Amino acid sequence: MSDGVNIRREGRAGCITLTRPDALNALSYTMCLAIDAALRDWAEDDAVALVLIDAEGTRAFCAGGDIAQMYATGRAGDYSYGRRFWVDEYRMNARIARYRKPVVSFLQGFTMGGGVGLGCHTSHRIVGATSQIAMPECSIGLVPDVGGTKWLAQAPGHLGAYLGLTGARMAPGDAIRAGFADFFLPEAQWQDLKAALRESGDLDAITPHPAPEAELQPHQAEIDHAFGARRLEQVLPGLEAAGTEFSAKTAKAIRRNAPLSVACTLEMLRRLGSDAEIEDALAQELRFTWRSMEQGDFIEGIRAAIIDKDRNPRWRHARAEDVTGDEVAAMLAPLGADELQLDLGEEADA
Repeated sequence: MSDGVNIRREGRAGCITLTRPDALNALSYTMCLAIDAALRDWAEDDAVALVLIDAEGTRAFCAGGDIAQMYATGRAGDYSYGRRFWVDEYRMNARIARYRKPVVSFLQGFTMGGGVGLGCHTSHRIVGATSQIAMPECSIGLVPDVGGTKWLAQAPGHLGAYLGLTGARMAPGDAIRAGFADFFLPEAQWQDLKAALRESGDLDAITPHPAPEAELQPHQAEIDHAFGARRLEQVLPGLEAAGTEFSAKTAKAIRRNAPLSVACTLEMLRRLGSDAEIEDALAQELRFTWRSMEQGDFIEGIRAAIIDKDRNPRWRHARAEDVTGDEVAAMLAPLGADELQLDLGEEADA
């Protein structure tokens, strides 16, 4: 057992349980490495029919990555730790997405950021009434990452741009509609299902219920109209001129976020398109995150949101419209020798 995660074999299942409920099961670098190692081991173990990923507590499956050390080292001018964390985490995300055996995840409460990377690339993603899934990285000077831009790029219409730029939370129906989850099951039934999966290794044990209505679906036409614009300087004025409560709230949410992150997120989704693969998403995300501490707003975003908690970040740009195309291109330019390399071995699907 590694700190923060309980990894073991039970019956026909390889089991991964996050054990930091007081920290909303935040994913540390050590936890990430331990999970990746277990997945490699189980890939060739015939006794393991499937992998089960869950978490202790009711408030969160995983509310994000544990970034305290990333902040401390980055603020001191050492960007190597954060870059190493991202590379190894992205490899784990890709391994889950390409795993040859079924992987079932149970996503109660908050599933955000790093939790999306761990729980939403699995083959069978189960949500319940408390589930709230989001990619709020633009609020801390990052961009949606851990492969999440793949789902955002493939969401219906321009829903992904709305979710990525605002960081809005998805209730169960929206999470399923947007491609971040598969099945709705009342949480009172989860323990029995987990026991059945561990005992039999048989996915037929999953008997989902009808999902709740997608709360954002009634706003789809409004989202598509606003986010169909190619450039950010068209999106925001369009929202602010729409004159509806939903558009006003949307514009306000985007204005709170880091302008450079918002501009880069929109461009990333445009580049990926609806046929994006996990490798394409992760490679592009790393280009931004690799530069985010030195050339972006990540350090300041963490300071304002988590360290000082003054909620008053001093972004590099006053407004999203002030970010130039050249600045976006520079943040998303190839990394040369540091481009993401994913060597998943034979245990992953091609």
